[in-house]
Amino acid sequence: MKILNNPDSNTWEKELARPVHKTKQINKIVKPILRKVKRNGDKALIKFALEYDHVQLESLLVSEKEIKSSENSLSKELKEAIQVAKINIEKFHKAQVSEDLVEEVMPGVVCKRNSMPIQKVGLYIPGGTAPLFSTVLMLGIPAKIAGCKEIVLCTPPDRHGEIHPAILYTADLIGITKIIKAGGAQAIAAMTFGTNTVPKVDKIFGPGNQYVTAAKQMATKYGVAIDMPAGPSEVLVYADKTAVPAFVAADLLSQAEHGVDSQVVLVTNSEKFAQKVIKEIGAQVEELPRKDIAVKALKNSRAVIMKDQVQALELINEYAPEHLIISVENEEEVVNSIYNAGSIFIGNFTPESAGDYASGTNHTLPTYGYARNYSGVSLDSFIKKMTYQKITEEGIKNLGPTIEVMAANELLEAHKNAVTIRLNYLKNNKL
Repeated sequence: MKILNNPDSNTWEKELARPVHKTKQINKIVKPILRKVKRNGDKALIKFALEYDHVQLESLLVSEKEIKSSENSLSKELKEAIQVAKINIEKFHKAQVSEDLVEEVMPGVVCKRNSMPIQKVGLYIPGGTAPLFSTVLMLGIPAKIAGCKEIVLCTPPDRHGEIHPAILYTADLIGITKIIKAGGAQAIAAMTFGTNTVPKVDKIFGPGNQYVTAAKQMATKYGVAIDMPAGPSEVLVYADKTAVPAFVAADLLSQAEHGVDSQVVLVTNSEKFAQKVIKEIGAQVEELPRKDIAVKALKNSRAVIMKDQVQALELINEYAPEHLIISVENEEEVVNSIYNAGSIFIGNFTPESAGDYASGTNHTLPTYGYARNYSGVSLDSFIKKMTYQKITEEGIKNLGPTIEVMAANELLEAHKNAVTIRLNYLKNNKL
């Protein structure tokens, strides 16, 4: 982990640059995949399963028998943990339900706004180096609370053509029944265009590798919305002498183990503290099953020494981390100064992994600096707002002249006439 000592603000962007993927090369691979799935549908998905997942599928759709039998493959301990997480996530997301808005803006003019669920949503659940059953909770629960009419879940099969039982159990617990054995860009393509087995959706959610990310961005060109641009996972820890070095090291490693292109950053006011954290990282990483991944990720990572808190906060907001852990003495002051972060974890006993699994907040968050202009997934991600207006005879008399003046000055005579004809009708009681 490279140490940067009070770096000049002009170097921040360069020194903290995220790992860059070769976008052109990735797109050259992904575009033909989308074309083939659009043209050949299920046949293309089965072919890609053989090519990429090394399995010959008889059926793309997970059977009810497979779903129900998954429960027997999991320990009681894991099932209970998933159930606790489900309860917390449901509580927090149900609390996000907002009442419809009705406002009479002037006599006779009533405006209204309602929340409507997005009708068809697609959930992508990675299943490569780690089966992310937690993401089923994070995406499936708000989709259900929102009332989405159709929910389809795509996740890659293993070499036996099976889906990890924890993914199936979690989906069943939430009430998701349409589960497709398809991963990668081909799964995104299937949800974008639709096939005989996979319904076309209105919005696609979920993390994935660079090919999935590229496919999601391409999907937007075909009228399908996505949750957000996504990149490799990342965490920034802001800590001072009141933090526990072993805790900080553990939090940094919890993100480093996600993938070789993950990035972790420590910002602190003490080089002595940074050295303690680095020493702890060296000890803890040796015990990790995913040590090789974490070690490679640490090459992209930095420890930044910032003596001045104002400068430190400016750097953090500029970096706009996906996950931000704050372990400092004046935590309230610091928290109130943060305006760019996906999710914030406050205090020594709030590990980032709590948000990843079971605290209740959503772990699907903007990466790569997109926290500057995107929110993480929430209930709002699965709904759209529709507005209504109703104008009475009194209302059109009150508001009509304003509309006429504005329309006339924009040289839109038909717009003006749509009001004038009504006002004349009321005045003369005839057309």
